[in-house]
Amino acid sequence: MTHATDFVIETKGLTKEFLGFVAVNDVNLKVKRHTIHAIIGPNGAGKSTCFNLITKFHAPTRGQILFNGNDITGHSPSQIAREGVVRSFQISAVFPHMTALENVRIGLQRRLGTSFHFWKSDKTLNILNDRAMDALERVGLDEFADELAVNLPYGRKRALEIATTVAMNPEVMLLDEPTQGMGHEDVDRVTQLIKKVSEGRTVIMVEHNMKVVANIADTISVLQRGELIAEGNYDTVSNNPQVMEAYMGSADAELAGH
Repeated sequence: MTHATDFVIETKGLTKEFLGFVAVNDVNLKVKRHTIHAIIGPNGAGKSTCFNLITKFHAPTRGQILFNGNDITGHSPSQIAREGVVRSFQISAVFPHMTALENVRIGLQRRLGTSFHFWKSDKTLNILNDRAMDALERVGLDEFADELAVNLPYGRKRALEIATTVAMNPEVMLLDEPTQGMGHEDVDRVTQLIKKVSEGRTVIMVEHNMKVVANIADTISVLQRGELIAEGNYDTVSNNPQVMEAYMGSADAELAGH
């Protein structure tokens, strides 16, 4: 029997309208604790809007968002980050002329509330080095610790974003299109990386690459025109007639053949 506390994130009637256009319409998500939950759908399905609602970068027009059973609908993005719901950003793009280690360390400073204390001595910041190195090791970037972010290959940059997010030790980690723009080798590396860092935490990801979703997602929610049309494991959703129809002729994903 499933209890409410088994769901780490839950949305109830989540709706977002932009000037009369309904981008997300009455979406009820239930994300089980310690699972990888993927949100998929053709272009314009409302995936990114849904993601932005969960991470509080958009305020919903209607509906509720619960985290561990508590209503966080009115909380700010920084509040929910402190509570343990952390979104992966393209951090490497923010500080390209800092090393991989320094990028992760700045993420930790944010978590500790010292993000603007750039006048702090290096000695103080060195306390964070062990935690930063640990995060880099977890994503296989320890040998790149002293490399400037700008010099990292694209796939390694995305790994750096994940390392910075992992360093903050989130309970729920949200990844927006983590393999977008990657070659096959990088996709495989980042897919395995997501699987590795998901141990002991919950991952919610928006993803286009169906092979990635098929390989690592425990649960898949399919959106079309802002509405949830199917949910379940890969076999369940890939054989759903409504999902097959939604993807028919769609250039951004193939459900067959994976």
